[in-house]
Amino acid sequence: MSFINIFVEVLFTIFTLCYLYQYIYIVIALITKKKLKRNPNKARFAVLICARNEETVIENCIKSVLAQDYPKDRIKVYVAADNCTDSTAERARNAGAAVYERFNKEQIGKGYALEFLFDRINEDDPDFAEAYVIFDADNVVDKNFISAMNDMLGEGYNVSTCYRNTKNYSDSLVAACSGLWFLRESRYLNHPRMAIDSGCAVSGTGFMIKRDFLEKMGGWHYHILIEDIQFTVECALADEKIGYCREAVVYDEQPKHFVASWNQRMRWCKGYFELLVRYGKRLLKKMLNGSFTCFDMFMNLSPAYFISIIAQFVFVIGLFVSFFTGRMDYLGVLNSFAKLLGTGYLTLFLMGLITTASEWKMIKASWFMKVITIVFFPVYMATYLPITIISLFSKAGWRPIPHSSNVSIDELDSKNAKKDKQTEKSDKTEENDRTDESGKPEQSEKPENFGKSSDGRSDKK
Repeated sequence: MSFINIFVEVLFTIFTLCYLYQYIYIVIALITKKKLKRNPNKARFAVLICARNEETVIENCIKSVLAQDYPKDRIKVYVAADNCTDSTAERARNAGAAVYERFNKEQIGKGYALEFLFDRINEDDPDFAEAYVIFDADNVVDKNFISAMNDMLGEGYNVSTCYRNTKNYSDSLVAACSGLWFLRESRYLNHPRMAIDSGCAVSGTGFMIKRDFLEKMGGWHYHILIEDIQFTVECALADEKIGYCREAVVYDEQPKHFVASWNQRMRWCKGYFELLVRYGKRLLKKMLNGSFTCFDMFMNLSPAYFISIIAQFVFVIGLFVSFFTGRMDYLGVLNSFAKLLGTGYLTLFLMGLITTASEWKMIKASWFMKVITIVFFPVYMATYLPITIISLFSKAGWRPIPHSSNVSIDELDSKNAKKDKQTEKSDKTEENDRTDESGKPEQSEKPENFGKSSDGRSDKK
């Protein structure tokens, strides 16, 4: 069917034109590096964590925050134990957080839990925070995270996102592929955006908001299925450029089972559709008026989403037309669609290859797991095709994702130290072979954990 062939060519051309600038992003990311200036002023940070039945991981998250290389009296941790039925609240208090328990089964989702937590903090401790940092309960945080975000405040940023790494990359291919996507987002989307002075995107967890700016935005009122992207879009529409801080590293846990990943991405796709309905016209208008940040946000929300839906519908229609017209050109239709999938696979394979190569030392996994993930990454991304279609008709909502990767930041650091020692030992062995000299690698120091206990209160609705 010549129509299908023409359609594939047109679709490929449109897609290439829409996302050509992201190929340029790759070059920019590889050749640019921004060094933060140290900010002598130490701002007070309120760290907010929303947790729902996270007793397994909440303590390591809080301990990693309280072990920051930053003045301890300028950090406070607040936890919203959101509709919990386990010991999350108790363990969070014992780890050193102020805990507020929320019982509201009508308003479900992280956006509502964050709003609740902001309200409680403003009531009980209104004078402490100069800036807020938002984490998820499954996160563990590099010891320099708060210090790096304080430097971003010194650079003049009211909002900043971080380098999002994965602590359970080795658990499964699903977890690894999901983690690879977020590494790619950090290095090859947010990094070049920052380099060209465009607005970056908040992605789920590990972001900072200056208190004055949040008040200017009317407080936290972001409740749709992807509240982080909603906040990003409103920042873009308000001409507020979100910064990106590579030095601020957070490790989160990716779904290791396909069903959990499917449900999570179903919610994301449903949220994208909701965002387009609510903000599409405003983004398009700002884009046409010359806002590159709004253009970038619109491209990340719209073309890929609709192109994938249209491609699938045309493919199915092509098969039906072949059957009912008697031409039976199934092979022609399948061949055209195969070309589209093949091009997509190659593009995503190269994307995964470049990201893995550049972030090799940051990925917490064996070399075999890193390599095999590159091969399966395009397959994982291809599962978005049915998800986009199903999300149009589903009632996707918040579903809890069990977290079981109970790894501490010390353990992650010790893995890095072990690899560094092995590399250093190997280098010195080679040097000994050449010079007959000997040496031992230096021992790395583990950061000391700090913690304090505080009381929380229960707020029942």
